[in-house]
Amino acid sequence: MSFFRSREFVLLGLLIALLVFASIVEPRFVAPRAQFMFATHLWELALVAVPMLLIIMIGGIDLSVGAMVAFSAVTLGLAYERGFQPFVAAGLAILAGTALGFANGWFVAKLRVHPLIVTLATMAAYRGIAEGISLARPISGFPQPFLSISQGSVAGISIPMIAFTVFAFLAWLVLAKFRLGRWIVAIGTGETAAEYSGIPVGRVKVALYTLSGLVCGIAATLLVARNNTAKADLGSGWELEAITAVVLGGASIEGGKGRVLGLVLGLLLIHETRTFVSLHWKRSELDLIVLGTLLIGALLFERLISIQRRKAAVPA
Repeated sequence: MSFFRSREFVLLGLLIALLVFASIVEPRFVAPRAQFMFATHLWELALVAVPMLLIIMIGGIDLSVGAMVAFSAVTLGLAYERGFQPFVAAGLAILAGTALGFANGWFVAKLRVHPLIVTLATMAAYRGIAEGISLARPISGFPQPFLSISQGSVAGISIPMIAFTVFAFLAWLVLAKFRLGRWIVAIGTGETAAEYSGIPVGRVKVALYTLSGLVCGIAATLLVARNNTAKADLGSGWELEAITAVVLGGASIEGGKGRVLGLVLGLLLIHETRTFVSLHWKRSELDLIVLGTLLIGALLFERLISIQRRKAAVPA
């Protein structure tokens, strides 16, 4: 399909239109310095959205990503309080996130429980445990060398942005060049057919959910370093934002379809729209309205495209 007829082209057009409109009604919004400052709040969520894309492509879903971020952050904070070096505590946080993701994958793949039910349950359980073991209190006072992993940069590019770029590139590489990418598409297109074709469906599911947990641990580490605070309410609402970005980017919620470029443009459109609305109208409660509207719009767009394709396939 030509790029000029693709979902990515539509998203790029909407993003440009938004920036042009913003430059007229709120010129300070498009200033490079302002955009750089706004972008610091994007990359941790963007990281979490990468494995979410792969999970949705196999027909799954992960509603527990925000809770895994919170649990990993609390693990980091409590480990630091008990005398662990901050980078060792960060390693424990990443291991904790990985273990939580593996648990999700095991329930989905081995016990064959629907991922919506599994991750809805673990969303409540993981965040509840995080609040319980931390007594819902913030933990702060991390040393500057640790804070620099989020506040620092390499060649003028922030470390969180570099981390997202690496994971997004690896996801594109897997989908475009490797057998695992073909397996992901095949599982999302038809899981039973994929099993009969010899594809290790269970192992792929466990691997992707484990990857989601690992990335949530990394995102939690970067988020704690950026805010100098670890607490159990970090990552609240991230599951909705990540799913919205994935679906807005053109991935089918039924599985079998998705592209990294679409995800990137979806993330940027959501981020820029939310930031502009908050800056211009100064009403944070509009954020959920924006997210809901974008998600509904993406689903309606996908349904219309699907209907048009079915009609085109029917001979006159």
